[in-house]
Parts: sequence; C-alpha cells; structure tokens
Amino acid sequence: MAIVEVKVPQLSESVAEATMLTWKKKAGEAVAVDEILIEIETDKVVLEVPAPSAGVLAEIVVGDGGTVVSDQLIAKIDTEGKAGAAAAPAAAAPAAAAPAPAAAAAAAATGGAKGNVAMPAASKLLADNNLSVGAVAGTGKDGRVTKGDVLAAVAGGVQSTAAVIPTGVPTKVLPQVTAPVAKPDLGDRPEQRVPMSRLRARVAERLLQSQSSNAILTTFN
Repeated sequence: MAIVEVKVPQLSESVAEATMLTWKKKAGEAVAVDEILIEIETDKVVLEVPAPSAGVLAEIVVGDGGTVVSDQLIAKIDTEGKAGAAAAPAAAAPAAAAPAPAAAAAAAATGGAKGNVAMPAASKLLADNNLSVGAVAGTGKDGRVTKGDVLAAVAGGVQSTAAVIPTGVPTKVLPQVTAPVAKPDLGDRPEQRVPMSRLRARVAERLLQSQSSNAILTTFN
C-alpha cells in the first residue's frame, strides 16, 4: 500500500491560518489526479486543494470547518487501493441485463411511431400556436415534424387545440371576487444565525476599523 499525503498549500506570509470548507470526496472514494478535493478559505482568498495522485481517499485527517496552517496534513491517498463502489462487479452484472425503466418509459412515450415526434424547434412553435404534434404532417427524417412543417401548418390555417367558444352562444360572466390579502406578521418571522465565513469576517473587521479610524466629515458648499 502506497500512501500519498495531501497537505495545505503554502499560504502567504500575512496569512497565519485558514479554514477548511466542505470535502468534495468521502473516505473510500476514488480520486483522479488534479481532482479538487476541498476548498480552503483564508482571510483573502479561497484556495483549491487538488489530488496529488490518483487512487482512493484513504483517510481524512481534518474535517469540514477545521482550522489549518501551511503544509499541514489534511488527508491521505492510497495509490494502490480500490474504491468501495467497485468491490462487487459481479452483483451488478445481472442488473445491467434488464432494460432500464427510464429507457422503457421513453420508448413507451414515443409509442414506436417516429412520425409523431417533433424536433426541439418545432416543439416550441407547436406550444406557441396551441397545436398538437398529431395535427401536423412531418416531412423530416422518419416522418419527424420540423420547424418548416409547423410554419406551413400555421399558414395553412390548421385549427388550434385550444378551446374555441362557438359564436352565437351566450357566455355567463361571473362576478369578480377579490380575496382578502393577509398582512404578514413580521414579528413572528423565523430567524437563523449563520456563522460568518473567515473572508466575510475579515472584510467586516476592516470596514469597522476604517470607520473608527477615519474622520467622517460632511461639508456643505
């Protein structure tokens, strides 16, 4: 077993420590070379920590939210290990023999009739003009409905699938009812305190320092 250490990148001289954000991989998962494992936030920037070698993430030494310094060990990669997901390939083989439910549902949706399938551009035109795909004759490959077919159908006066009210039939107009609008109770608004990130905390500190050290003066000319 060959172990490769993952360490914190070299921080600048003005930065003493950094905060670990969220690990993108879990222990036991496979990683590739230069794959981003975690982001580390300092007072100035957010650094990405890539995997120095391919293998399996054997151990996470420092978890999410931990405080680290330059060159500190945060994880270990086993270059000869195998991911836990690939431990039982034989058990996954019978499942691959059966057709996927999503593929079967897609085949049922098309119904085996390629002529009732509209191209993406044609589908938008059908929806805009309230037309069904079955009302337009397709001239594309395998009878697919194209954008030109929809435009020709609209120009030819194909009846829309929208409901049409026959002429001469009186319609009943319902009185308009306005529902009362409830005023929100701002006093019971839920609140949640979220810890401030290191970068935001330093920005707030600098702003407060600038306000307290600089003279604030308003002049009227």
